[in-house]
Amino acid sequence: MRPGCFLGLILLAATYAAAPLRAEDAPAGCDVPASLLESESSLPKVEAAVKAGQPLDILVIGSRSSTISGPDANGFAYPARMQAALKDKLPQLAINVSVEIQAKKTAADVAGGLAKLMEGKTPTLVLWQTGTVDAMRSVDPDDFRSAVDEGVVALQKTGADVILINPQYSPRTETMISVPPYLDNMRAVAQAHDIPLFDRFGIMHQWNDQGDFDLFGAHHGLETAKRVHDCLGRALATFVIGAAHLGPAQRN
Repeated sequence: MRPGCFLGLILLAATYAAAPLRAEDAPAGCDVPASLLESESSLPKVEAAVKAGQPLDILVIGSRSSTISGPDANGFAYPARMQAALKDKLPQLAINVSVEIQAKKTAADVAGGLAKLMEGKTPTLVLWQTGTVDAMRSVDPDDFRSAVDEGVVALQKTGADVILINPQYSPRTETMISVPPYLDNMRAVAQAHDIPLFDRFGIMHQWNDQGDFDLFGAHHGLETAKRVHDCLGRALATFVIGAAHLGPAQRN
């Protein structure tokens, strides 16, 4: 199968993929073990902004899987759902989430353009999802690690907290694309820089195995897309709150 076909399959699964979570306000079907939503690394800039009552500006550097196709559907995509979930948890704050789509770009492509991309932007937090295109193109894992490291350094120079989001799990492509080397290298970079890594791959793998969502099916409706993006947005909100060590006193 040609690389373009691989990407198409991954994007198909990605568009409708989301993470279930364990949270007090989570809808049915969003359960995830707490271990997959915990991080030993923290978000000090987010914590400081919340405690000071400052606006929380979040930038998502993503791909087409950060969107949902359809008229006015992006209001239901996971960045918007994360924003809504964070507003519920932090009602006293102004929370703004913006998205920069980097479609079909490797980590090296994105890292090389981050200086220009970040011009004029001062986010409190940047979420960078990467690895899928590199795995699909069989980029050398060591080169991938160097590119992710370069990108994290560039983002931290802006003064923002950074969260890495690893590739998604897709049972349709797992026998065609070797993802583990990229997962391992992303985790190594996150540990080296002491930043949180949101294990989207692990979360998706779990709910696929449990049958919570059908990730193998070739066709998904818009309502399914909305549901899974909502779960992913809620999971990310819970992850951010936990990594920023925001207790009940800071959330009211």
